[in-house]
Amino acid sequence: MKTAIITGGTGAIGSALVGEFAKDYTVVFTYRADVTAADKLRDRYGAVPVKCDFSEPGAYHAMDAYAGDCSLLINNAGIAQIKLFGDTTDEDWAEMTAVNYTSPALLTREVTRGMIRRHSGCVINISSVWGVHGASCEAAYSAAKAGLIGFTKALAKELGPSGIRVNCIAPGVIESPMNGHLSEEEMRELIDATPLMRLGKPEEIAHAARFFEQNGFTTGQTLGVDGGFY
Repeated sequence: MKTAIITGGTGAIGSALVGEFAKDYTVVFTYRADVTAADKLRDRYGAVPVKCDFSEPGAYHAMDAYAGDCSLLINNAGIAQIKLFGDTTDEDWAEMTAVNYTSPALLTREVTRGMIRRHSGCVINISSVWGVHGASCEAAYSAAKAGLIGFTKALAKELGPSGIRVNCIAPGVIESPMNGHLSEEEMRELIDATPLMRLGKPEEIAHAARFFEQNGFTTGQTLGVDGGFY
């Protein structure tokens, strides 16, 4: 079987991605701290867990043993923070950038070396609706996720002649513990601003990723899976 690397595999979206692609790939996924969730994914899908904290310099090298054989890379690991930009510290900015932009880019660099040799491969970056439109009090997060979109567009042009497709998904508000910091009123406001009048499901992001994996004539695109939020 072909090898897929999925970062951030124990989150809501990550778990859905692991379940979707374990059907026809040997999935290697990263996790930051949740050993119990990682073990459950390993036992359920036969996936390979790798502990990795992408906020640490050079953390992407934890995937070196798998990078050369990888046919599908999904950069899903991410962290969020709500804070006034004026209160954002150097450390906040560095962590947001490292996890949401720099580490995905550097891991992609390592993985695509093997893809270039094989003249085949697929990279899918998970950005955010805030990376497209920006969010008040989430300047660092929005900037990093916007950078991932720009990276997608540029790399798709560079690697297209090598038979490698690079695309991006920009989820809207998804059912996820990552939104646990929001109050019930804030969640209701987000739902009311979504024309489909509900939260997205993690599986709907996984289905979008499957589209990009299967469609051989699509590259350099950012797909908003956001219920019509914008």
